[in-house]
Amino acid sequence: MINKLISNILPYMPQKLVWPFSKSYIAGETTQSAIDASLALNRKNSLVTLDILGEFIENMDQAKENRDQYIALIKTVEETEVTGNYSIKPTMFGLLLEKETCFAYMRDIVATAAGYDNFVRIDMENSPTVDDTIDIFRRIKAEYPRNVGLVLQAYLKRTRSDIEALLDLKSDEADLNLRLCKGIYVESPAIAYKDYHEINAHYLEDLEFMFQNRIYPGIATHDKPLIQGALDLIQTYEVPKDRYEFQMLYGVTPKQRQELVDAGHRLRVYVPFGKHWFGYSTRRLKENPAMVKHIVKALFAKG
Repeated sequence: MINKLISNILPYMPQKLVWPFSKSYIAGETTQSAIDASLALNRKNSLVTLDILGEFIENMDQAKENRDQYIALIKTVEETEVTGNYSIKPTMFGLLLEKETCFAYMRDIVATAAGYDNFVRIDMENSPTVDDTIDIFRRIKAEYPRNVGLVLQAYLKRTRSDIEALLDLKSDEADLNLRLCKGIYVESPAIAYKDYHEINAHYLEDLEFMFQNRIYPGIATHDKPLIQGALDLIQTYEVPKDRYEFQMLYGVTPKQRQELVDAGHRLRVYVPFGKHWFGYSTRRLKENPAMVKHIVKALFAKG
């Protein structure tokens, strides 16, 4: 109840009061701030994926603006020394408003990245968007097989079958590149696992299936038992270090992140930035009030 109360109050607080607590986890408002943060991470041997904040838009003018911002971002970043790629959320381009226009805008972004031989990750959002997101991924990958990947969420009961259904996209010329995360959206117990241990068990089962079928996984977690479980699977299947990567959020568990890098594992940091940081932060808390305790903990024990 306290977590829910705090998460509901935050959207009404002045942004200048919230920013000091958010800035550790968001790279800033501008492209330059994201570039600076990315270069700092690169110097510590971490890769990055850049994400402009903004999702669940209200009209298609916003979708076009977001498309144009991403294309400008890619063109700017590719002129720098940043080593990384890009992440996009379908609802940012109007998935829930005009699916075909959303597809066209997302294709434009992937095409721009492909022109630099780079890569775009399509993030997965809440359950009503899953089918359309997978469909758009399939359509773009058919045209740009080496330049696009997808996110799947281990807490959804459908995820294993979704992975199996995507196996037809594998080829000798292009990886099937899937980021596996736990999932953050609040979903019904009818479609999502709720117990911590049950979610972790399915996460590792999904990851093992990926290794067995030579899918390139982005192992997206900060959970120590999951990280150790992933390391055990990597050892069991003798997975080469260029056939997977760990992925973590900007500003979260930096010591743990660096330990993986120092051990020789490829690691990518998700770098969110942009003017919509406030809405992003408060939406995440409203979707999952349990996160409040982690934020409060972080205030007293950073990292």
